[in-house]
Amino acid sequence: MLDAQKTIHLADYQPFTHLVERVELTFRLAPGATRVLAQLHLAPNPARPGRHPLRLDGEGLRLVACAVAGQAVAPALDDSGLTIAPEDLPEGPFLLETEVEIAPEANTALEGLYMSKGMYCTQCEAEGFRKITYYLDRPDVMSRFRVRIESDLPVLLSNGNPTANGQGWAEWDDPWPKPAYLFALVAGDLRAHSADFTTASGRKVALNIWVRPGDEDRCAYAMDSLIRSMRWDEEVYGREYDLDVFNIVAVDDFNMGAMENKGLNIFNSRYVLASPETATDDDYARIEAIIAHEYFHNWTGNRITCRDWFQLCLKEGLTVFRDHQFSGDMRSAAVRRIEEVVALRARQFREDAGPLAHPVRPESFVEINNFYTATVYEKGSEVIAMLKTLVGDQGYKRALDLYFDRHDGDAATIEDWLNVFEDATGRDLSQFKLWYSQAGTPRLQVAEDWQDGVYTLTFTQSTPPTPGQPEKAPRVIPINVGLLNPNGDEVVPTIMLEMTQERQSFRFQGLAARPVPSILRGFSAPVVLEREAPPEERAFLLAHDTDPFNKWEAGRALAKDVMAAMVLQDAPPSPAWLDAVAAVAFDGGLDPAFRALCLRLPAEDDMAQTIHAMGRIPDPARIHSARRAMAGALAIRLGEGLVQLCRDLDDGAEFSPSAEQAGRRALRLAALALLARRDGGKLAAEAFAGARSMTEEIGALAALLDVGQGAAELQVFADRWGGDANVMDKWFALQLALAEPGEAAELTERLTARADFDWKNPNRFRSVVGALAANHAGFHHLSGRGYRVVADWLLKLDPLNPQTAARVSTAFETWPRYDAARRKLAQAELERILAAPDLSGDLREMAGRMLAAGQPA
Repeated sequence: MLDAQKTIHLADYQPFTHLVERVELTFRLAPGATRVLAQLHLAPNPARPGRHPLRLDGEGLRLVACAVAGQAVAPALDDSGLTIAPEDLPEGPFLLETEVEIAPEANTALEGLYMSKGMYCTQCEAEGFRKITYYLDRPDVMSRFRVRIESDLPVLLSNGNPTANGQGWAEWDDPWPKPAYLFALVAGDLRAHSADFTTASGRKVALNIWVRPGDEDRCAYAMDSLIRSMRWDEEVYGREYDLDVFNIVAVDDFNMGAMENKGLNIFNSRYVLASPETATDDDYARIEAIIAHEYFHNWTGNRITCRDWFQLCLKEGLTVFRDHQFSGDMRSAAVRRIEEVVALRARQFREDAGPLAHPVRPESFVEINNFYTATVYEKGSEVIAMLKTLVGDQGYKRALDLYFDRHDGDAATIEDWLNVFEDATGRDLSQFKLWYSQAGTPRLQVAEDWQDGVYTLTFTQSTPPTPGQPEKAPRVIPINVGLLNPNGDEVVPTIMLEMTQERQSFRFQGLAARPVPSILRGFSAPVVLEREAPPEERAFLLAHDTDPFNKWEAGRALAKDVMAAMVLQDAPPSPAWLDAVAAVAFDGGLDPAFRALCLRLPAEDDMAQTIHAMGRIPDPARIHSARRAMAGALAIRLGEGLVQLCRDLDDGAEFSPSAEQAGRRALRLAALALLARRDGGKLAAEAFAGARSMTEEIGALAALLDVGQGAAELQVFADRWGGDANVMDKWFALQLALAEPGEAAELTERLTARADFDWKNPNRFRSVVGALAANHAGFHHLSGRGYRVVADWLLKLDPLNPQTAARVSTAFETWPRYDAARRKLAQAELERILAAPDLSGDLREMAGRMLAAGQPA
C-alpha cells in the first residue's frame, strides 16, 4: 500500500511557473460556509521560460467562481487542486480571482481554517493553506498579503499591521513577503494581556497575548518571556523586530506546540497559560523556550525561509539552536545542556536507530507532515552547534551576519547556509555537509595508550546502516576533551579535537602521570561514545570532572552499567554507584537542579536501547523491575538524609518561576519520591495536602502513585481541577506514566471511557493514548494489550486528525528489537492498521515504514 503513494524527491525541484506579486484576501466568516475571495496578482516566472499551465493547490474547497483578467474561466478540477490551460492565460502579468466556500466547523484535522470552541483559527504549515483557497502552496512562492476579515466576532486578527477596522470587519497588511504556510487568521471573543516593547533603534512595538475570557491573569510569564526573547535577539544576534505589533493567540485545539506566523504567532494554550497554582516548573521552562523559539523564527524562518520542505532543518534546526542558547543564558546552561541531550537521546537517537531514520535533510518524502521529527529539529540543532564549535564564536558571528545580509527575503537552501560559513571563515565544509545527507548516529570508539609521558587517544568512527543508506562515509566530528590527573586536578583544560578520518590519533605530551580522560565534553557531537571504563573511573569523574555535562554523564553511565547487570545477570545494585550518587545528592556546593538530575534513573526505553545495542534482546518487564529495585536500593542508601534534605530545601519562600527556585523544588521532589519508598508515602501525602504550587502538588501525587498509593489524592485533584483542561491533562498522563505494566492498558480503557476524555482534542489524546504508548513496559506488555489499545485509538482518530495519529503511531518504531512473541503481536497491529479502509496518507506512510523494518531483507 505504501508504494501507491507519490514520493517527492529533492532532485526534482524546479522553480514555480508563476510569481505572485501581491495577494488580497477577503474572509466572510461563517461556521459552516465561510467564503474566501482571493485576488492573486500573477506573472510568468522568468526562471521557467515558455507557456505553462497554471496549477494551484486546493483540497476540500467548493469553487464558486474563477476569473482570469476579469474573464470567467472553467479550470480543470481534481482532488488536489485546479489547472488553468495556457491558452486561458495572458502572456504577461494578470489578475486571478477566485471565490471558494469552506466549512471551518467541520475541519477536525486542525489544518487550514478551523474552529476551536467558537474561535476561528488557522494552521497552514506545512500544506494547510491549500485547504483555505486555491494557491501556489509551496515555501519558495513568497508574496505580500492584504487581508480583510468580515465577522461579528469582536477580535479579528491576521498577519502584519492593522490598517483599518469598523463594525464587523478589520483589515491587515503584511509588508514583508512570505510563503502561504506563514499565513494566519484568528477571530473570536478574546481578551488581551498587553505590553509595549521599544526596539534598539527606538521603535515602539505593541505586544498582545490573546486568550479566552478568564485566562488573562495567566499570561504574565509568557509576556515576560517574549520581552526577554526580543531583547536577547537584539543583543546576541543583532536582530530587531520589524512590525508595529506582535500578537500571540492561545488556542485549545492545536496539533503542534506553536506556529511562527509572521506577526501573529498561534500557540497551543498549554504553552502560554501559567500560574503557580496551575503550571509546573517544567511548564514554565517550556513556555519560555517555545515563546523564544517562535519569536526567533521571525528572522530564521520568516525573513529567511526555506526554498522547499527538504530544507526544513534550515529554519527549524537553526531556531532550535537559538532557543537552546537563549534558555542556557536564562537558566543554568549546564543543566539545560544535560536536559537537551536527555531529550535528544530519548527521541532522536531512537529515531536514528529504527525504521524511521532519515537524514537531517531528507532526499525524498511522501507526506511532509511526517518529517517534523526529532532528526530535523534536535539533530539539526546539534549540527549547527558543531559548526559553531568548529569555526569558533567570532567565525559564527561573521557567518550569521553575512547570512542575514545576503539572504534577507530569500527562500534559501542548506547550500546557501554552508556557503556563508565558507565565505566568512575560509573553511571547506564539503565533508561537514555529510551531517545533512547521512542518516544514523555515528559510533565513536576510543583506544588509549600511555608511554613515556605521552598519552594517545585513538578514535574510530562508524555509522550503522539505515534505510536506504547501507554505507556511510566518515564525518567531521568535533570532540571536546579534557584530561584529569589521578588526584582530580585538571591537567589539560578542554580542547577541541577535529576528527575527519575513519581512524585518527591525537597525542598529549609532557604529562607526569597517566591521565583520566574526559571525552566529548559538553556533548560536542551527537554521537554514541563507545569506551569501556571501570566503575571506579566513572565514580572518579562523577566526583572530580570540571565539565558539568561529563560529570553527569559519568553518573548516568555508571547507573546504566548497574541496571544492565541487574537485568542481564541478576546482579544487586552496585555499592560504588550508591555511594557515588549519595555523595552528589548531599553535596551542598552543587546546583540543586544538577543534583536532581543525578538522582534521576535511566529511562526504561533508554535501557532497552542500550541492551539492544549490546546485542541482547531487551525484556521490558525485567527492565521495569530492575529500575524499581534500583530506586528502592537508593532510597535505603540515602536513608534519613533524605528527610533533612527535604527540610533544608523547603524554605517557605513565595513561589517564583526562577531557575534557582525550580532547581530547589526539583531536588526536594526527587528526595520526596525516594522517601515514599521508605515510609509508604506518608511524607508525600503531607506534601500533597500542603502544596503551595502545581509543581509540589503534582510531584507529591507522583510520589504517591509510584508506591501504589494516592487514590484519595487523585480524586481530590480531579475535584479541584476538573474545569481546567491543561491541568487535567497532567492528571491523565501521570496515572499512565506510573501505571504498572499489567494494568496500563486496562487503565487506558477506563480513562478513555470518562466523559472528560475529549479524544478529538490533541492534548487530551496525547495525555492518555500517547502516555500509554510512552509507558515502556505497559505498551510492550507480553499480553499485547498495549499494542492493541493504541492501534484501536489510532484507527479511530485517523479519519479526523491524521497528523496526530501518525505522530503517536511512532510508538511502534522499536518493535523489531524485542522478542519473537512481542514482535508477532506488534506486527499484527501494524498490519491491521494498514488494512484499514480509507487510511490517511500520513498514517499509511508511517505504519508502512515501521512494518517494513521487521520484514526479511
